[in-house]
Amino acid sequence: MTAQAQGMDEGRGVQVLVTRPAIEAARWIAQLQAQGIRAAALPLIDIAACQDAASQAALRQAHARLAHYQAVMFVSVPAVRHFLMPNLALAPEIPALAAMSTRAWAPGPGTARALLQAGWPAARLDAPPAEAAQFDSEALWQRVAPQVQPGARVLVVRGREAGSANAAAGRKGQGRDWLAQQIEAAGGVVETVVAYERAAPHWSPEQVRRAHAAVAARSWWLLSSSLAVHHLRQTLPDLPLAQARALATHPRIAAAARAAGFGQVRECRPTVQDVVAALGASIESAP
Repeated sequence: MTAQAQGMDEGRGVQVLVTRPAIEAARWIAQLQAQGIRAAALPLIDIAACQDAASQAALRQAHARLAHYQAVMFVSVPAVRHFLMPNLALAPEIPALAAMSTRAWAPGPGTARALLQAGWPAARLDAPPAEAAQFDSEALWQRVAPQVQPGARVLVVRGREAGSANAAAGRKGQGRDWLAQQIEAAGGVVETVVAYERAAPHWSPEQVRRAHAAVAARSWWLLSSSLAVHHLRQTLPDLPLAQARALATHPRIAAAARAAGFGQVRECRPTVQDVVAALGASIESAP
């Protein structure tokens, strides 16, 4: 059994449950543990590539036209991974990134880091500054608004709910819809392509037991998506969230957590340093 799994079994030994998709959660756990925080993964969103022929055809078309866009906005780390990463079958059809003038937009540091790892040139990458109060579409727009002139074409790469096999279903999202409105108001043209699907997790009985143990142990649920909150209530409707504590990485996520019934909710930016600061004295008093 891994140390991470042992920590979950100990119940009270876990201070933070990372609910991001599995691949992202692993990096967060390593960074939190490096700060002396006991952390474990309990993903609330499963991520998968779109398998239907229409979605794959749309991705191929977007790849072929990538150099024709003024900018490409990647809504998340999975958006980067499923659109650009070289281990994907479609990726070799993407033109050489260094030969294009197209800019990449990232709403936060995690997405920006993923773009750099995928090979996007840093000189053509835009994201909110490190000191931004929030990492979201609103903060991104403050940085990129001068780039959008009449006729500019912007591609938004995003996900959709599993089972929603149409692009319109993938465009829902308060921040991203707001960003699209700002682009269009400035005379730009917004196109959307869906690169991945999000689904509720299929938890084993052991994972269900761990979730209940974490609530009883007063562990912190690190929430990075309002959809994750919805999936938690969908997956475990009987979980006594009034006894649970949450760290939410955006005010909209915090509002969703409160509406779901979390007994205590703290807001923080989605960086390890901010999570550690938000935990505050609860780290020192942990058993």
